Amino acid sequence: MTTDNRSTLFSPLTIATPDGTGLKMRNRTILSPMCQYAVDRQDGVATDWHLQHYGAIAAGGFGLLTVESTGVSPVGRISPYDLGMYSDEQVDAHRHLVSFIHSQGAAVALQLNHAGGRASGKPWLPGSHGGSAPLEDGGWQTVGMTDQSIAKGYRPTTKLDKGGISQIVSDFAQAARRADAAGYDAIQIHAAHGYLLHQSLSPLTNTRTDEYGGSEENRSRLTREVVDAVRAAWPASKPLGIRISATDWVEGGLDIDVTSRLMHDLVVNHGINWVDVSSGGLVNTPLQPSGPGFHAILGAQMKRALADTDAVVSVVGGISSPEQAETMLRTHQVDAVSIGRAAMRNPHWPAMAAARLGVPREANPAAPQYWRAEW
Repeated sequence: MTTDNRSTLFSPLTIATPDGTGLKMRNRTILSPMCQYAVDRQDGVATDWHLQHYGAIAAGGFGLLTVESTGVSPVGRISPYDLGMYSDEQVDAHRHLVSFIHSQGAAVALQLNHAGGRASGKPWLPGSHGGSAPLEDGGWQTVGMTDQSIAKGYRPTTKLDKGGISQIVSDFAQAARRADAAGYDAIQIHAAHGYLLHQSLSPLTNTRTDEYGGSEENRSRLTREVVDAVRAAWPASKPLGIRISATDWVEGGLDIDVTSRLMHDLVVNHGINWVDVSSGGLVNTPLQPSGPGFHAILGAQMKRALADTDAVVSVVGGISSPEQAETMLRTHQVDAVSIGRAAMRNPHWPAMAAARLGVPREANPAAPQYWRAEW
């Protein structure tokens, strides 16, 4: 517990926007996007599960909720049971979800993604062994930067030509327009965890020899094109974020120096306002650490790399202790913390954390209906 009741974790945070207005968060807790695999009809439309899941978390006091990986096209979804943002029916369901989250005092972002060679996967649910979903069970032929299998158990992809790459860039832009129509406050572009943009960025998986492969600049070309297209389609009054795997934890793969250079360029020249730092997800390696807050050192290095900008840096990875989160902020390692599994275990994690850190009850971010829980 803090001794002065002035918790940094529960101080407001504003994410800058190009027009100067900014998005104000009531505190520095961010719900990390976590796939629910809860679409009933394989049509990408949010269900009552999503409403109760995100609704409980919003009522629990988070400052910003990031809604899970949402496909920019049918073939870009991680699994047949993922959310999409490529139809009017999907927009209507998202609008209802956003409206309730706003009613609880939280801001809400949407993570837009194309899974590339990791699309059409089996949901990460009990009994699943991963890999590609069979075509007879709703799977589909995937597309990617090469014609190779991206991971064990996944079918080989169809290599994207320049027209296919242009279509994906357009799909991201159109999904951003739909997200705006649904009322989202921010977008987070998914460039981590082995999905298409990460596949393009990493020399481990991008073996192309055209302008989208080879050099560091060429491998980042698709990401820069997606960011530019989304920023052009997304209102200047709303922030644009990106989630990055800062390192592959493998020699010859991405490392924090490469990703820091790219993030600096995206912030200064391409309109990114918020960088959420994660790592790995492309290849299995015993070198990847784990444990409470194991990405903190990467977040701190990214924050130093962006010190001459006004970008917000958040970090995810094993953060469950309020005291640890408070220390990471007070020592200026990052600007905000992304909470994932701990929020699944306790959707009222911010309320619990506020009580542990000595925040007065009347300032506890949970819905007042829950104050008598007395965390």
